[in-house]
Amino acid sequence: MIYDVIIIGAGAAGLFASVAASQEGASVLVLEKNKKAGKKLRLTGGGRCNVTSTLSIDEIIENIPGNGKFLYSTFSQFNNQDLLTFFPEHHVPLKEEDHGRVFPTTDKARTIVECLENTAKEQGAEFKFQTEVQSIREENGLWYVKTEQESFCAYTLIIATGGCTYRQTGSTGDGYRFAKGQGHTVTPLYPTEAPLISEEAFIKDRTLQGISLREVALTVWNEQGKKVITHQHDLLFTHFGLSGPAALRCSMFINQLLRTQKEVIVTVNFHPEKSETDWQKYFQTKQKEAGKKSVKNAWNDQFQERVLLFLCEQSGIDPQQPVQQITPAQYETFYQKMTALPLSIVRTYPLEKAFVTGGGVSLKEITPKTLESKKKQNLFFAGEVLDINAYTGGFNLTAAFCMGYVAGKQAATLASYYHY
Repeated sequence: MIYDVIIIGAGAAGLFASVAASQEGASVLVLEKNKKAGKKLRLTGGGRCNVTSTLSIDEIIENIPGNGKFLYSTFSQFNNQDLLTFFPEHHVPLKEEDHGRVFPTTDKARTIVECLENTAKEQGAEFKFQTEVQSIREENGLWYVKTEQESFCAYTLIIATGGCTYRQTGSTGDGYRFAKGQGHTVTPLYPTEAPLISEEAFIKDRTLQGISLREVALTVWNEQGKKVITHQHDLLFTHFGLSGPAALRCSMFINQLLRTQKEVIVTVNFHPEKSETDWQKYFQTKQKEAGKKSVKNAWNDQFQERVLLFLCEQSGIDPQQPVQQITPAQYETFYQKMTALPLSIVRTYPLEKAFVTGGGVSLKEITPKTLESKKKQNLFFAGEVLDINAYTGGFNLTAAFCMGYVAGKQAATLASYYHY
């Protein structure tokens, strides 16, 4: 049998491609090495699955720092608004949380996986699990896909194998090997959305371990002292360094700098919502109203106790010292540490422990409108296997789902011409 579309990978992109292709009436075969579909998808959003975001297209593109502009063509065909319609229409109600994040009301990623798989199957798509693809080849306009058990043939082929993160889910870089075999360039791979590792003494001493802060500003600096990026979001101090959304979002830029630097300096602003003038007024007011109180007791309305004691130590201030005895120089030092605490980052978590893969199949070799290869006819790519990466918050899944839809629909349309 010659299938219209073969899809390698039943992750986010592959599943949506199977839905879109089968919706067009194409005969679809999905090959997946795992026992079930969406193994990595089931882990996303802490197992709850952050399906998409309610932000505008431009804002979503801004949250895809790894070549997001490439997706304008994809999003013109299928985007987050379509996802917000699709799932409820397929009996999966959604809910919006902070920062425009959207989850299924069940709070279970499994709900999303089952919706996509069942929809595709109802439309005639065929799935083969525990079926690992060994090689692909194109011959006389047909694509041949060889597995351990047997070989399959199709008019079009979609590679949706994911990246190199969460290797236990099967994301072992097969797609890059297939792409290279067809003459494609794979740009250097690196971890993104990865926790940051520091060897600062206070990190090693676990002084702030477990401290979680809301809406902190984390800034990345290059060797010339120029600001690269600032992210204001939640931050977590750990036994190895920094984690939480602010740290994860900075990891892409840190890894790019670490290609030519031994370390990268980041600074933490514990209260970015306040200006220098605000702080001057605060300190002056406290000095008048709580002059005899200790620093520890006077300033504790702005800081968690461990953070305050740490900043005092960094500033050379005795936390038991009365506020009225604090000198202008001590105020200035405390202000500098509070608004720009420096940390040296020596590396991030490696690829296999990161959330997202940076790098991938070069976009210069992919047609934006169709996601078809410029190197080989009837070959398509979708999802994390491409050189596209986004921040957490539903942006990676939005990109994967929408690319899957476009690749699936375009492949099915192209395959239909062979029936005339």
